[in-house]
Amino acid sequence: MSKVVLITGGSSGIGKSIGELLLEKGYIVYGTSRNPQNYPNSRFPILALDLTQKDTIKSCIEILFEKENRLDVLINNAGKGITGPIEEISEVEIKRNFETNLFGPINTIKFVLPHMRKQNSGLIINITSIAGYMGLPYRGIYSASKGALELITEAFRMEIKDFNIQMTNVAPGDFATNIAAGRYHAPVLENSLYKIPYGNTLTLMNEHVNGGSNPTIMANAILKIIQTNKPKIHYKVGGFLEKISIVLKRILPDRVYEKMLLKFYKL
Repeated sequence: MSKVVLITGGSSGIGKSIGELLLEKGYIVYGTSRNPQNYPNSRFPILALDLTQKDTIKSCIEILFEKENRLDVLINNAGKGITGPIEEISEVEIKRNFETNLFGPINTIKFVLPHMRKQNSGLIINITSIAGYMGLPYRGIYSASKGALELITEAFRMEIKDFNIQMTNVAPGDFATNIAAGRYHAPVLENSLYKIPYGNTLTLMNEHVNGGSNPTIMANAILKIIQTNKPKIHYKVGGFLEKISIVLKRILPDRVYEKMLLKFYKL
């Protein structure tokens, strides 16, 4: 029996690449989008889902089970970037980012778990970010929301271990997607004390995304995890410097690591 996979945010970028690869490998794939009508040419069905609206999450899961009567793999891929000096980002935008990157995935898991318990099987993959392992300048809110999902994954795994449901976390580095265009940018204010350093860092971040790896690398990593009997707790998918940065954070003194980041971002 072909496994049924639901990918939140499966209409573009990493989610689309994952969906298309899994489709080629014989999986039954569904993606989600806030506006599925915008993707009439998708190679797999796109269901309506807005991570900030619990009723749409509930409706999406109900529709999926009406169609397939099971869900083998949930991939919490949808997320939103946010940049800016923390002092200048509005509370509304901070809460909106956490609604999308943290509370949305948690609610999706909550709606899926009863069904997976009933079928006595399931795999949940939470896609976070290597940025979630460290507080990055002018990406602090994004780092915090993705880092929180990392810890939620660790706790959830232990809580659901008796239900034959597995959960893992995959942290990608920079990939060539449209995330830079879709993320919220706090404006570079003319009279801001952060104008020059934030402006320069924003340019550097966009360059990293534009020069990022092909999303098919991430898709192949996800396929391998799905085909693994006992997935690890954490996976990192990215370039050598991105992955080694996590190791260095563990072994270097805090101030040394901070100086390394400041030098990298030219601050």
